[in-house]
Amino acid sequence: MHGCNGKMGQTITKLMKDDEQAKIVAGIDPYDGIRNDYPVFPSLAACTVEADVIIDFASAAAVDALLDYSVKKQVPVVLCTTGMSEEQLDRIAEASTQVAVLKSANMSLGINTLLDILKKTAPLLAEAGFDMEIVEKHHNQKVDAPSGTALALADAINAGLEEPYAYKYDRSSQREKRAKKEIGIQAVRGGTIVGEHEVIFAGTDEVIEFKHTAYSKAIFGKGAISAAKFLAGKGPGLYDMQDVIAAS
Repeated sequence: MHGCNGKMGQTITKLMKDDEQAKIVAGIDPYDGIRNDYPVFPSLAACTVEADVIIDFASAAAVDALLDYSVKKQVPVVLCTTGMSEEQLDRIAEASTQVAVLKSANMSLGINTLLDILKKTAPLLAEAGFDMEIVEKHHNQKVDAPSGTALALADAINAGLEEPYAYKYDRSSQREKRAKKEIGIQAVRGGTIVGEHEVIFAGTDEVIEFKHTAYSKAIFGKGAISAAKFLAGKGPGLYDMQDVIAAS
């Protein structure tokens, strides 16, 4: 468990205690102020325990070392970290040619079902002239904005369109009429909101809304565990949660 003493790392640790099909054999985290039922190492380089899969919920700053370790040791990795740079995304693609990598902006079943719905729905509503907006809300500790999930939702919309729409961030920064072929993406940060994503299709005299609300981090932990079980034993390749859902 890479990032075992973070909030998600501890969520997955608790979920794993009741799982009869998998267990955490080691944790990686520079913070050692939490006692776990498995050994914890300050870095991947210091880890002496072998594992079938790495679940990552650390930070973008730790991704490069994680990919190097995964490729060198040939250990598949479930990459749940968001907010990565374009260079890091390129490195992930390169690493996936040598080892199995599962990358998802959001690990929940609900969000990944919504992604599939948007791919099928967006072309119909785009043709009918509907405007498209995404509003996402998260707690005040979240660093990246917009969220990786919001961008994944926008990408899902564009995946179904013949001509991709442009992304428009923070509409208030420019006082101008919205373009017809754009997807507005707005980020809200406050309190302890776990995660809320709303996709709005606004047409003439009617509005269609798709909304997903996460009430607990457990939904992301359950998804990550399912992804780890799926990835164990897989050969090189870049996978996502759609592959996990299809295999279940």
